[in-house]
Amino acid sequence: MSTRLPARHLARTAVAAAALAVPLLIFQPAPVAGAASAPADGKHDPGRDTQGVFLTISGSEKSAIRGVLLQCEPSPRGRHPKAAEACAAFDKTRGNLDALPGKRGHCTMQHAPVTVAARGSHRGEAVNWKKTFPNTCAMRQATGPVFDF
Repeated sequence: MSTRLPARHLARTAVAAAALAVPLLIFQPAPVAGAASAPADGKHDPGRDTQGVFLTISGSEKSAIRGVLLQCEPSPRGRHPKAAEACAAFDKTRGNLDALPGKRGHCTMQHAPVTVAARGSHRGEAVNWKKTFPNTCAMRQATGPVFDF
């Protein structure tokens, strides 16, 4: 005797499996052009390819929304759309994201919490920071270009 699942159950299972796979795709950092090539002197610095800070923005249900790798050494690069400005902000605060100057402005009182996190290394110093804001506007006001992606 075989048991067959209803089509709607199979569809829900497929959707659930796809939802679990999406965060895995989001958190895979994209390869940086030239990162795999060896320096002209033939020496390879294994830390060179891994330096940087992985920035993430998550929604209220702790589900991953998006993430990007910010690399500032030797110069700003990576897929962050405002890499130069974000690196300058990191340099100004010496990696202390609580010290970001933020921007003045007004945000609505909408309750839609977002959590931002930064993990990795900046100029040889470890970065491990996480903070929740009441909404995206408040997050952008407080963090400036760092989480503007």
